[in-house]
Amino acid sequence: MEFYALQVLICGGEGCNLADSKKISNLLKAELKQCGLDKEVEVIKTACLGFCNLGPVMIVYPEGIVYSNIKPSDVHEIVQEHFINGRVVKRLCYTLKPGDGRVRNLESIDMFKKQERIVLKNCGIINPEKIDEYIAMDGYKALGKVLTKMSPQEVIDVITESGLRGRGGGGFPTGRKWSFAAAQKNEQKYIICNADEGDPGAFMDRSVLEGDPHTILEAMTIGGYAIGSNKGFIYVRAEYPLAVERLRIAISQAKEYGLLGNDILGTGFKFDIEIRLGAGAFVCGEETALIKSIEGKRGMPITKPPFPAVSGLWGKPTVINNVETYANICPIILNGSKWFRSIGTEKSPGTKVFALGGKIRNTGLVEIPMGTTLRDVIFNIGGGIPNNKHFKAVQTGGPSGGCIPARYINIPIEYDTLIELGSMMGSGGMIVMDEDNCMVDVARFFLDFTKDESCGKCTPCRIGTKRLLEILEKITNGEGSLNDVEKLEKLGYEIKNTALCGLGQTAPNPIVSTLRYFKDEYISHVVDKKCPAKACKSLVRYRINPDVCKRCGMCAKNCPSGAIMGKKGEAYKIDKDKCIKCGSCMNDCLFNAIVKE
Repeated sequence: MEFYALQVLICGGEGCNLADSKKISNLLKAELKQCGLDKEVEVIKTACLGFCNLGPVMIVYPEGIVYSNIKPSDVHEIVQEHFINGRVVKRLCYTLKPGDGRVRNLESIDMFKKQERIVLKNCGIINPEKIDEYIAMDGYKALGKVLTKMSPQEVIDVITESGLRGRGGGGFPTGRKWSFAAAQKNEQKYIICNADEGDPGAFMDRSVLEGDPHTILEAMTIGGYAIGSNKGFIYVRAEYPLAVERLRIAISQAKEYGLLGNDILGTGFKFDIEIRLGAGAFVCGEETALIKSIEGKRGMPITKPPFPAVSGLWGKPTVINNVETYANICPIILNGSKWFRSIGTEKSPGTKVFALGGKIRNTGLVEIPMGTTLRDVIFNIGGGIPNNKHFKAVQTGGPSGGCIPARYINIPIEYDTLIELGSMMGSGGMIVMDEDNCMVDVARFFLDFTKDESCGKCTPCRIGTKRLLEILEKITNGEGSLNDVEKLEKLGYEIKNTALCGLGQTAPNPIVSTLRYFKDEYISHVVDKKCPAKACKSLVRYRINPDVCKRCGMCAKNCPSGAIMGKKGEAYKIDKDKCIKCGSCMNDCLFNAIVKE
């Protein structure tokens, strides 16, 4: 085993990768080798560190120095100053206030102050490709405790008493699900990890798989012991190549250490795990569709009952939990159910990981105790709305969730509260919207996604989502009527009540919730033929304000359709019949003389 004086963790999340994270990593390795420091400084590409707006991010351990917004041109300076001369490059350090020059570690970052990390505790801390680092953080200690000191029923009892609910969206009690499968008399049972994370903008499960894969293997093995299973499957989308690679490495290492396979830890218990790649079908997040996909069939849901815990994979009792749910198992075993219940609320114990995005200053992953208010997440952790815009709404639960308006900013985040407001916890997407977001267009965006992801098995979802989208497009194009608004509401409820699976049953949620809270915007679209947010292209008009216009002619020069009439030095006007509403004139004007109406 190699030992290094310093470890450099570089964020490998997609946001940082797009900002040259890979290039920075390669340059750093090359520079260290050239300086003869490659045996003293280890460079590790880790999972998303959580603060995407600061990327690319680099953390140097053991000091915990956080470098943010790094550019490839900064690599040489970091190596020369920090790694050779021992002087921290202060201009690249994260600071609480711009320009204060003070070095800050991870715990000092505003985004982390109100978080409580259970699921993400090892992400950004350990090298996910080294099992010894996981073991050093109490890894596989829970498995050892379970196999040597606890009966299967005692394991189920602890999980049940903890109140852990499924973090994949439905919120079903995990202990109850395990107990159903354990009660089945069958020689073969299965444990499945649902890592088919399909919500737009969601990357919680991906980050755990990339940053802490062993915690999932350990939890699945504990689940196998609890229900009497010797076989597990991780169903992960093929679009997550780094997660797949690290899972394969972790499985190989666990087998080498006797923590997976036959006679685990010399106890006689055997359990093995295989990886199954999904093709990225959103519907395969539904457990019965996922099962069909593992079986090699088309991923389509089936009616329930029987539930998978009774008859699942190949007709055998099967437990399916998602990545985040499994990531809570080992901490609960080690710390006890009372500890877990001390976090969060009575009906929603523990923490929840959210992918925070949209119109928010601090984007990225956050893990908060259940019961934290939306205000705390959006303004204290998320940093508020940029450009002095007003907070308008937040979408939770991804395409299956709903939009919660600003007036509920102080509500606690927990399963039942979100459902009462017409939304849901979902897997953990949280999209923040400001005054420039049109809620009708938001509903259209999510319906466009779910329509494409319908498996087509049942008529309400296959046809109903198409009809909903057609009506929404009609309204956003300025061709809708009040009758169309009534049709939306009626059809939405009919689909919710008749669709076969969760995808179809929740597909109308963005429409139902926006009609509930923002019906005035729908009315404005169909009666006044105006989009209050000025976001729907067909309903937008551009006008040149003569009092502000400098008559420079830049807008006319760059207009692709020749819609701007006039001469340099004279007043310009926009021919609305020729205008294609591309917005280039507004973007090109240096004096803000062009306004939307």
